[in-house]
Amino acid sequence: MPYEGILVISSQLSRIAIVFYGMTYRLFPLLLLGLLTACNPPQPMADTVNAAPTPGYFKGELTDYWYQGKAELNTYDLQQIRYGEVHPGQVSLIFVTEDFLTDEQVKNDNYSNPNSTPIIKTNLLRRFTTGIYDYSAMTSVFTPTDLGTQPHTLKVTTSVQDWCGQTFTQLNRRGGEWNMQLRSYFEKEGDVNESLGADFLEDEIFNRIRTAGSDLPTGEHRVIPSTGYLVMMHKPYQAARANLSLGEYAGAEFSGDALRAYRIVYPKLEREVEIVFDAAAPHVIRGWTETYPSRGKTLTTVAKLTKQAIEPYWSQNSLADGYRRAELGLE
Repeated sequence: MPYEGILVISSQLSRIAIVFYGMTYRLFPLLLLGLLTACNPPQPMADTVNAAPTPGYFKGELTDYWYQGKAELNTYDLQQIRYGEVHPGQVSLIFVTEDFLTDEQVKNDNYSNPNSTPIIKTNLLRRFTTGIYDYSAMTSVFTPTDLGTQPHTLKVTTSVQDWCGQTFTQLNRRGGEWNMQLRSYFEKEGDVNESLGADFLEDEIFNRIRTAGSDLPTGEHRVIPSTGYLVMMHKPYQAARANLSLGEYAGAEFSGDALRAYRIVYPKLEREVEIVFDAAAPHVIRGWTETYPSRGKTLTTVAKLTKQAIEPYWSQNSLADGYRRAELGLE
């Protein structure tokens, strides 16, 4: 998901250099960067960048892929569980790398704070209808790429809007736990602030796949389920025991060469998640399934990749750029 706010790379246009992932890159002059849209902030000078991630964490082509100055845009056909039925919809999944402040846990815009780390960010938007009204849900996940010194996702936010109202939740990694905030129009949820312990978050798995491929936790773990699932199903925010496995994809729902599948099974929640992705870098996510009870029925959500593009979308915001939505299959 590259690249609003990543380090834009050039080999000729500047004499300012930094060492990034064990390789030396040269930055565009700040005057040139000032021509970019507001979504793309001024680039950091070498002396304001925090220590580089562990050299070699991104292996080979992954470094080039995630730092080419563009975003990865994915469109998925969606069949979404809701109210005991499966409803048609669409998913937009955007991956981007950027610099993130570890203390304030916001995007590093000004490069005046030294507490900064490179991250990979997921923006996942689900849109579907139930009868006559609409649902829109968005989750953002901020995961450091330097897992050696920062092994946990730092922040997750999820919001859900429908014709009844809206709900917002946020997790921040602080002091060995995730601090959770929940703001909801439902009486039984109201305003909640809690601290949650867990081995890791289901929400961060997409980022782990995209940066590490097969380097994923397996076995039994305490996992905080997807915040999108917790919000939609009004489940309590707490870790659940889950059995995690990784292997070759053996199903028929998704097609491709050398696919792998990561499965998460929550016995007490009666919920299973399977994420299917390319074994080869950059480990594109071909789709996923999510199975759980809804109004007395066990149903399955399915998301299938239909379109993908690599674009600097933040600079494509004029009326003249509207045709690009059709290229992505966006409704």
